[in-house]
Amino acid sequence: MTTSIRDISATLEVEVTAATVLDMQVAVARVPGLGFEEELRVAVDGLWVTPSEVVGECESRIHRLTLDPGMLTISYSATVSAPADPIPVAATDPTVYLRPSRYAECDKFYGFASRQFDTSRTQAELLTDVTDYVKSRLSYIPGSSDPIDGAADTLLAGAGVCRDYAHLVVALLRALNVPARVVAVYAPGCSPMDFHAVAEALVDGEWVVVDATGLAPRQSLVRIATGRDAADTAFLDNHGGSITLKSYQVFATVRGDLPDDDGTARIRIS
Repeated sequence: MTTSIRDISATLEVEVTAATVLDMQVAVARVPGLGFEEELRVAVDGLWVTPSEVVGECESRIHRLTLDPGMLTISYSATVSAPADPIPVAATDPTVYLRPSRYAECDKFYGFASRQFDTSRTQAELLTDVTDYVKSRLSYIPGSSDPIDGAADTLLAGAGVCRDYAHLVVALLRALNVPARVVAVYAPGCSPMDFHAVAEALVDGEWVVVDATGLAPRQSLVRIATGRDAADTAFLDNHGGSITLKSYQVFATVRGDLPDDDGTARIRIS
């Protein structure tokens, strides 16, 4: 699969109102094979600071800062010039990504999923069935959900944003015995432009990406963070203290034409 050069950036302004430890996940995951150049600049009250870096699941990179009260500005940019290698399947993946998690509470869906879907179908067929179901069941409405909503809340509401779509896809797949997880990505072509969330499913020994929102071609996605659900992939997470996100902007483009994606091909994040 050929992938165009992708240019991405994110700028954030965060007010720290009480001393805290802050984790950021805005940098491209350093997965094998991915060719990219990047710059991360972080300042507190106009003074440059250097965060520490912690590497997590699928080479997700957490940048951590210990902060006193003040105004934090974050600027990240990257040019991705070469696609990543396929993400290897860890021995623990088929177990970890079948478990219920905070926002993808698959244990609430076992009965519903067994009635709604034909469990005799293959994992690949179930992936298509679940994605199509979530597409048809939900309406994409910004502001229609709360940050604490899980997949069950989303199903009942019938509306949400990208993370809600991803959580419902993941919860239903796990309930059908298909390992699944959430990935935060930069998404050229996404409208409205933002940090984007998609689902990955383990099918026939490889991780493949699905996006029930259909907001961006999957071929152009760039991996940021990977985890059980949005609790693992949030772009900001503070521990103690208090912060207020004052503003942020995200941009992601490809050089040349966006790829066509009718949603039917088996695609991995590259």
